[in-house]
Amino acid sequence: MHDFHLANEIVKIAREEAQKNGLLKIDKITIELGDIIEHGESISPENLEYNINLLMPCQVQVKSIKGNTWKLVSIEGE
Repeated sequence: MHDFHLANEIVKIAREEAQKNGLLKIDKITIELGDIIEHGESISPENLEYNINLLMPCQVQVKSIKGNTWKLVSIEGE
């Protein structure tokens, strides 16, 4: 469930960025993901990617980084 919460936040931000940039459809999201613990469990890149695709089917690239943060690096679309 914690993965879904973060995925929902990422999708929300990605859609806002897409709208600002005149994109009607998002084809790819690139994210940097550190070691994030929510509700006592670590968020895994695989689960995050799966949950993002549930909310918004697109290609998802998750790059591991050091630290305990995440960042939406880029979106691509039409």
